[in-house]
Amino acid sequence: MPTPARQSEGPTPTLLPRVVTALLLLFVFLIGVKGLGSGFRLLGEDLIGSFFAATENPFVGLLVGLLATTLVQSSSVTTSMIVALVAAPEHPLPLANAIPMVMGANIGTTVTATVVSLAHLGRRDEFERAFPVAICHDTFNYFSVLVLLPFELATGYLRQAAVWLAGTLGGVGGVAYESPLDAALSAGFAPFVALAGAVFAAPQGQAVFLIAVSGLFIFFALFLLVKVLRTALHTRVESTVNDALGRSAVLAMLIGAAVTVMVQSSSITTSVLVPLGGAGLLRLEQAFPVTIGANIGTTVTALLAALAVSGPHAAEGLQIALVHLLFNLSGLAIIYPVRQIRRVPLDVARGVTRLALRSRKLTVVWVALLFYGLPSLCIAIARWLP
Repeated sequence: MPTPARQSEGPTPTLLPRVVTALLLLFVFLIGVKGLGSGFRLLGEDLIGSFFAATENPFVGLLVGLLATTLVQSSSVTTSMIVALVAAPEHPLPLANAIPMVMGANIGTTVTATVVSLAHLGRRDEFERAFPVAICHDTFNYFSVLVLLPFELATGYLRQAAVWLAGTLGGVGGVAYESPLDAALSAGFAPFVALAGAVFAAPQGQAVFLIAVSGLFIFFALFLLVKVLRTALHTRVESTVNDALGRSAVLAMLIGAAVTVMVQSSSITTSVLVPLGGAGLLRLEQAFPVTIGANIGTTVTALLAALAVSGPHAAEGLQIALVHLLFNLSGLAIIYPVRQIRRVPLDVARGVTRLALRSRKLTVVWVALLFYGLPSLCIAIARWLP
């Protein structure tokens, strides 16, 4: 005669295989995100230098930072390049020109999570949950730019604060850090990079191949990951996520910042939230402070690089890295503390999602135009105008 105790213990052993399977699929998913950046970098590295040339107009500088980041899929890469340009021994990029570029990089880094959310397009309920989790990062950064760019142009607040802080940190030495996760992801994707190099001679061909393979990784891993996560809805996984991220917004921000510092990519941090949202394990209100924390965490890479810069313009390199940090902290201070203001980016994210649900195919076109087409067109027009 079976005992009730054995029946009640039935679901427990299945939790461990679910967790292991989810972690393996998450690793495959992150390999896809890593490869996507590698592919876009092959397409975009040669273009970025020419983009940086047209930055005297702050609006163009903003778009340059946005487009450069969408091409390399990493604001850390873009801001580190900006630091190097500002700190160049000869013909440095002026600090005032670089500030809008840093703001644009903050917007551009949101594209990865937005693209990842498109993997849920074929499943309406998942997409309705995943898309606002992805684009709340977009809306927060857009609102930060809309407020802080005009304020900076009028007052020079960020530049002056960064100059003062740089004066107090000028003697601090640099720190080198290599993410172990980044090394593991690079090793996992290395065979496909080697295959691309063996099959295609031109960098453009290699880029298209890597982007296609990465897309398959992302879509395949997300499809299975959401299925696995959905089966955990009635286990302790849901309550664990809710307890960790719902207990305190400050704790959620710290988690977002810490994870981003460890993996050296806000794109990875925010992209991981998307399948959790799609599976119903994470609500928009819980994801929002994590994305803000990721914004702050992503400034660390450029800051550490700037502290290691030497030469006649080393101080300027540190100043632009501090501008990036101050910009994100200012956006947090302006938008998050007041509930009525904090709800604006979330309401916009939900409103955009409702529009996207009306025509999901047009949503793909809209994302491509918003992050790639429109900035490219504006930069081209600005460069041709006298």
